[in-house]
Amino acid sequence: MLARILTAAVAAATLLGCGPFWVDPYITVEDSPLNWVHIHYYNLKSNPIRRTSVYLSGAGHVEVVKGTSELVSNDFAKGYKAENWHDITPSRKPVDVRHLNDVFQNLVNLGLLDREKLFKGTKKKSVSRFLGVKANINNVTYSENVNIFEADPNLAEALLDVVHEFDNPVGRKR
Repeated sequence: MLARILTAAVAAATLLGCGPFWVDPYITVEDSPLNWVHIHYYNLKSNPIRRTSVYLSGAGHVEVVKGTSELVSNDFAKGYKAENWHDITPSRKPVDVRHLNDVFQNLVNLGLLDREKLFKGTKKKSVSRFLGVKANINNVTYSENVNIFEADPNLAEALLDVVHEFDNPVGRKR
């Protein structure tokens, strides 16, 4: 009897739209040290490929890693005999948590966590640059292995602005 009541309750909740079957990708970002966004940007025009990795942590720090080494974008790279293996420059900066929260909210508003937007962008292949992103915001994750320049060009430009914001030291001309 109890099993029937529980089954009926679960079925009713499912029919009413309650339950874990759909997560709203347009959320209000809460302050949390567990929120993070990791952006990988590659300039494919240069030889060797120039890589930039930007990791934003809700705990209040940003780590920027640059160089031509595969280690910039792959912690498990095996090409230690490569000529550019040591071409990697990491830097870590403290950033106001409120500013990072605003950055996270802007990216969420542009559809960072919206999987339904995926591949509704351009059909034109981006052969000169690659931008990938992984994120965890309010326990909603995004980790598709796609070139955001192709999947969502508007989001890609916003992510590229974030890369430039933290990879552009004061006084350096672009």
